[in-house]
Amino acid sequence: MGNPVERERLKSDLILPWVIVGMMLAMLGTYVIICHVMGERLQQPLPEAQRVLVRTILYVIAIVTFPLTNLIRHIQLRLNQTMPCSPATHTTVAAAKSRYLATVIVSMSLVEVVGIFGLVMFIFGDGFNTLYIFTGLSALGLFLYRPKTAEYAEIIAAIAAQNHE
Repeated sequence: MGNPVERERLKSDLILPWVIVGMMLAMLGTYVIICHVMGERLQQPLPEAQRVLVRTILYVIAIVTFPLTNLIRHIQLRLNQTMPCSPATHTTVAAAKSRYLATVIVSMSLVEVVGIFGLVMFIFGDGFNTLYIFTGLSALGLFLYRPKTAEYAEIIAAIAAQNHE
């Protein structure tokens, strides 16, 4: 990954994963906009005691989601590097692209769920504060688990080493 041409190729290979991240970020923004536009018409308030219980459960799930996502991503990255791949069916780059795309999609989907929790709690009668907290946590997850050129380059190198390229 030393020369500029190689770095540019790696960056161009990651366009689709970045589009996925952009779509997830746009969805988070859409949740906030929908809640602001539709406001009280969207809400179906639960009694306070039930809402507090549901909110607490969702916070616990959100807190557990981040280390779990990190673990799943770590496992997927290692599998991406070590799974055998048939040279006849995939080129090294094609295999790395598809494997890394799957890793990004899984990571982004897991942290997007945290943003959906904010929408759910808003519908259940919570205010904008809860919506913003869950949306912010989800946006943080999108940043933490974004596509990284170095990870992608490691996958390419590992597959190439397996295939003796």
